[in-house]
Amino acid sequence: MKKLSARRRHPLAAVVVLLLALAATGGLYAAFAPADKAQADETAQSLAIDEGKKLYAVGCSSCHGTGGQGTSDGPSLVGVGAAAVDFQVGTGRMPAQQPGAQVPRKKVIYDQAEIDQLAAYVASLGAGPAVPTEKQYNPEGADIGKGGELFRSNCAQCHNFTGEGGALTHGKFAPTLEDVSPKHIYEAMQTGPQNMPSFPDTTMPEKEKKDIIAYIDAVNGEKTASPGGLKLGGLGPVSEGLFAWIFGLGAMIAVAVWVAARTAKAKKS
Repeated sequence: MKKLSARRRHPLAAVVVLLLALAATGGLYAAFAPADKAQADETAQSLAIDEGKKLYAVGCSSCHGTGGQGTSDGPSLVGVGAAAVDFQVGTGRMPAQQPGAQVPRKKVIYDQAEIDQLAAYVASLGAGPAVPTEKQYNPEGADIGKGGELFRSNCAQCHNFTGEGGALTHGKFAPTLEDVSPKHIYEAMQTGPQNMPSFPDTTMPEKEKKDIIAYIDAVNGEKTASPGGLKLGGLGPVSEGLFAWIFGLGAMIAVAVWVAARTAKAKKS
């Protein structure tokens, strides 16, 4: 009997095998990639917390305690959240140079990566407000008019109606909002730093915060038109007029009194 010749493979068989292999590989990737990504994110977060803990031990623990529990020189950081750290350290207020009624804004000594690491460590001590995303604080498309109403109702009593700041009691003050980034304004409303009350989303929704940020940028931003002169709390060049009334009129009265006195003395002589 004649031996049966080996069957020829179909020309498309190799292509089918390749497609099946790719599909199997894709299925495996879909099954394991999310887990790998989650594990990588968790590892990165753990590294950030570890690095933040080292930075905290050097720059913060002397006032806030080795575990963030607080001391007589600084409050507890348990539960303040990452947003509070990003605001305080990102505006240079922390680490503080010296204790006082209020810690002023100064030059930032940490870069953003180090600030993120400090924030990650403090956030690990207890749940608190997270650092907002750009979508949350970007004022594009916000209602400036509504923001003005909200600002005058909630903020103007301390910050002045254009956000130029003002004096408070016992050496405290409301800082100017000029050149403050939208992110830091949002974080301040979230966390209530120092003498400021906090406005969480349950009290002031995200949209209203964005409206306020848009108003501040409109009246006190880099592109805001200035009326010139030594403006008094955003009212325009009224301080020159006030100077003229007080000192100019006072000088005129003094001259008039002097002339009258000289005239009376001349008549007597």
